[in-house]
Amino acid sequence: VQLVESGGGLVQPGGSLRLSCAASGIIFNSYAMGWYRQGPGKQRELVAIVTDAGNTNYADSVKGRFTISRDNAKNTVYLQMNSLKPEDTAVYYCHAGNLFRQYWGQGTQVTVSS
Repeated sequence: VQLVESGGGLVQPGGSLRLSCAASGIIFNSYAMGWYRQGPGKQRELVAIVTDAGNTNYADSVKGRFTISRDNAKNTVYLQMNSLKPEDTAVYYCHAGNLFRQYWGQGTQVTVSS
């Protein structure tokens, strides 16, 4: 099983980034897919999740700014991040989970700084 994130980088406050996570080795449409992040000196936290049925949920801190989506034909989940703030700086991890198993990606760094 592999979850491969891409799209991270350095962006100025107010800017946008789109993260992608390509999954292989799993029946993608049977997993809830999520994005988590871990900032410097902080615990890993849930950012957004999209269930196998397509329902979404977001952390309060990103509501209205971030959008999670999935493309089951491409086995890929996305995180569109707009109006980025310095406090969004973190390593962002892709997660796949169902009742029986869960998997993590290796993480991609997002830095919001002027």
